[in-house]
Amino acid sequence: MTAPSPFARAEGPSAPGPRPALLLDSLAKAFGQKIAVNLLSLSIPTGAVYGIVGPNGAGKTTTLSMATGLLLPDAGRALVHGVDVWAEPARAKALLGVLPDGLRTFDRLSGLELVTYSGLLRNMPRDVVIPRATQLLHVLDLWDAGTTLVADYSAGMRKKIHLACALVHSPSVLVLDEPFEAVDPISAKTIQSILTDFAAAGGTVIISSHVMVTVQRLCTHVAIIDQGRVVAAGTTAEVPPAPTWRTASPNSWERRPRGRS
Repeated sequence: MTAPSPFARAEGPSAPGPRPALLLDSLAKAFGQKIAVNLLSLSIPTGAVYGIVGPNGAGKTTTLSMATGLLLPDAGRALVHGVDVWAEPARAKALLGVLPDGLRTFDRLSGLELVTYSGLLRNMPRDVVIPRATQLLHVLDLWDAGTTLVADYSAGMRKKIHLACALVHSPSVLVLDEPFEAVDPISAKTIQSILTDFAAAGGTVIISSHVMVTVQRLCTHVAIIDQGRVVAAGTTAEVPPAPTWRTASPNSWERRPRGRS
């Protein structure tokens, strides 16, 4: 018998209407004299798989960190299904599943122990979190790792176990910073399938990535960020891969002057 999908009930407020899954309103952040995010505004619709792309230093990670409660903005606000991330952090974070880039975690635990611990930190009852963690490990092809410590996982396995930690409390919005970086093709395919299923079940996925091929293939919407601002946003059909940009390689960006072919 096929196991039930772990994404069948992505949780979130049930209020009707076209309220965005994530609304960024004039977010700003500076580090000394360096302006990292410059009054950035963006509306991400519910049910989208949304790609956020741009060159190194564009402000992608800083933006997502402010949007998810990891970094205090100098100005502006972020709303998750209408809940202010900084005014009501407990309510907002219950709706968010976050996978930061370069995440450090308790890697002297097994995969099941780590995901279970993540759920307990979210105040999930133990009798709920253990079956949930077990299901996620099966879905992500990590169950066979058994008692292997996360410290001994491959890069692809680490990404998948951190994704399981982000999913364990059934969030409605997943925010993933470079989820495919250093991931082998098989693991990448598994992750893409999970994200597609999550969105199909009513959740919203937000991905920061340098790999335009992945963004174009996986995402329904895309925003291009440069110098801390959104320079283009819309569906993947509405936003060409490079209206004022061109990919110098599949993993990098190079500015193209306006008006030149």
